[in-house]
Amino acid sequence: MTLQEMQVSSIQIVSGARLLTVGFDVNLADVAALMSGAQLSLVLVCDVSGSVAGVISDTMLIHRLGLGSPRILGERAANIMARDFKACCQTDSLVEVLAAMHSRGLIHVPILDTDNRPSGVVYARDGLRALLAAGNAEEAQLIDYVTGIGYR
Repeated sequence: MTLQEMQVSSIQIVSGARLLTVGFDVNLADVAALMSGAQLSLVLVCDVSGSVAGVISDTMLIHRLGLGSPRILGERAANIMARDFKACCQTDSLVEVLAAMHSRGLIHVPILDTDNRPSGVVYARDGLRALLAAGNAEEAQLIDYVTGIGYR
């Protein structure tokens, strides 16, 4: 498989471990505590059916806290989430997803299925690590081929 053929599913183990979801009614203080405890910078806000309705990033939290309203920590996730967000699916090209993330200045995007349910989150560093590892493996195979190692 070439780097261009790598799919988002190739990083499913790590992207699934980066999935953190909350409901509409969770307050901002609890969202911040969950993110801090899990050391993640994106939370997906889901409706009762489990479909993603929006996202909350650590940058959004800091921005809201910077506004200085004393009631901000009690605000519901539904009130602060971004409803317009970039997402991908497991069968998308990892290279294309990372390129789109780069062009939009994103460091993470949710992975959604056809029913808009989350299965993980692509963090740019995880995708880049996977591409680097695959590139190193391709280079090693090419060197082995050229030098005749393993081909008798």
